[in-house]
Amino acid sequence: MPADGPREILRTVFGYDAFRTGQAEAIDGLLAGRNVLAVMPTGAGKSLCFQVPALVRGGLTVVVSPLVALMQNQVAALRLSGVAAAAINSAAPRSQNVAIWQQVRAGALRLLYLSPERLMTPRMLEALAALKPDFFAIDEAHCISHWGPAFRPEYEQLTALRQHFPHSPIMALTATADPVTREDIVARLFGGQAEVIVTGFDRPNLRLAVEMKQNWKRQVSEFVAARRGQAGIVYCLSRRKTEEVARLLSEAGHVALAYHAGMGAAERAANQDRFMTEPGVVMVATIAFGMGIDKPDIRYVLHTDLPGGPEAYYQEIGRAGRDGAPAEAHMLYGLEDIRMRRSFIESENADEERKRRQHQRLGALLAFCEAPACRRQTLLAYFGETIAPCGACDNCQTPVATVDGREAGQLALSAIQHTGERFGAGHIVDIITGAQTRKIAERGHDRLEAFAAGVARPAGEWRGILRQLVATGFLEIDIGGFGALVITPRGRALMRGEEDFRYRPDAGRKAAGRTRKKTVSASALSREDEALLLDLKQLRLRLAVERGVPAYVIFSDRTLIDMAARRPADAAGFARVFGVGEAKQRDFAALFLAAIAEHEASGAAALRAGG
Repeated sequence: MPADGPREILRTVFGYDAFRTGQAEAIDGLLAGRNVLAVMPTGAGKSLCFQVPALVRGGLTVVVSPLVALMQNQVAALRLSGVAAAAINSAAPRSQNVAIWQQVRAGALRLLYLSPERLMTPRMLEALAALKPDFFAIDEAHCISHWGPAFRPEYEQLTALRQHFPHSPIMALTATADPVTREDIVARLFGGQAEVIVTGFDRPNLRLAVEMKQNWKRQVSEFVAARRGQAGIVYCLSRRKTEEVARLLSEAGHVALAYHAGMGAAERAANQDRFMTEPGVVMVATIAFGMGIDKPDIRYVLHTDLPGGPEAYYQEIGRAGRDGAPAEAHMLYGLEDIRMRRSFIESENADEERKRRQHQRLGALLAFCEAPACRRQTLLAYFGETIAPCGACDNCQTPVATVDGREAGQLALSAIQHTGERFGAGHIVDIITGAQTRKIAERGHDRLEAFAAGVARPAGEWRGILRQLVATGFLEIDIGGFGALVITPRGRALMRGEEDFRYRPDAGRKAAGRTRKKTVSASALSREDEALLLDLKQLRLRLAVERGVPAYVIFSDRTLIDMAARRPADAAGFARVFGVGEAKQRDFAALFLAAIAEHEASGAAALRAGG
């Protein structure tokens, strides 16, 4: 085994002085020969948990990754840090893959990245068995679990790894896994024997808020306008909406770019580079954007539609505020979102038990949306973590009172029952508020006892009542019935007076008012430092283009921010910058030191001219 231990490798190769929470524990477990499941938030440094042991042991570590682009980015970043790493994948020509395999056989590579389907072929398993890998690392491990939010059949094959390689410890890593998913991963991948490391899910610098959809275009426009000049991500459910929102924001004077799977790879890469390099860019994207993104100064993540569940929501908002400065996670949602999400689940090619779990996950996210108390408490409780009220979310800062809704709930359920549970929320609200519509007249629904019985409340409040009846399990949306509201057993208990129902009557108005609150600026740099940072980002982008890698693979924003603040004048000073290891110091010190010197010289010249 090489003499260098984990902490020395962390410092000399990766340029960091100390491990983050959970990293040292995971590394020590793997080096001791134990299987490890590491559940760490997005941006917590999961990759180092297997990269450092690979370099300590000095043999071969096989890394399983689901995306070719993610493999290529990690390999590029490792090579820039002086680590012998490569990926064999379908995107590369056969000659390149053959050459890489020859390096593997010669013992020249420390880390080999493979997709699960390529790893689990009989030919690859036989070839690797002859080489006796030190470790296996499985990224995005929640894909193994039948109960996880993103089960992938090709990942299921990985459960046979321990039989093929009984002497090679396995590390599984994921950013989001609830207790049920964690138990399933340990049972299926490790046969029940693994060290489970779960770091805290809390991100205290993220302010959580949820707003009911009223006029979503206006709500999006006002939210982004109040944060003009800040970097943010706006997530949309569809490609069409992504393009529409990007146009809307661009026409309002924002630098807003679109990103979705329907765009060409070159255009996506160019937009991603601009987002990573230029200040104040807004990325409007589907969930195709985000994996592998390491931009610390994202000040907000805005969801224009309901995510698929708590895990997806947590992972997506985790891209904001990685620098530790205040950031916002803001979500818009409405009853139509619930219908669409239920429809997606039902149309999935999955067994009934998995669909039931997915519906439960969506229900948990709806409970978060409708929570009258601390949102952070509600979200973290889903992941098994208990905290005191955060004092920072919308509900903590502007408490929302709930009122007794038993009578209102019974009226709504009565209208649904007496119309045969065949209509959606819009028609039911029309009945309760006494609207004179053609649909009501044709069906004789103006003769129902419930007709106009709720005129004391506005239609918007009734829509909120129906939405909260769905969110709290008194009603379901019948996907096969085109969105009809159906009364659940719990709803029938409410009709009999055996259940209580409380609701938030004015949550929409209060949430709308909160969107105008601006956040504190994240940058601690002076104006002159910010100008230098811009120069350094331009240099980084040029180097990235020359090497054909994403800009953040050269240096993260956090590294450039530290560089701009320190302004190193020599190689020794450059080595002290956060995230600068020996290889990057060797390859890039001269270029970045020259850029800093040139910036300072031009600044001094400007001062003399002004004097």
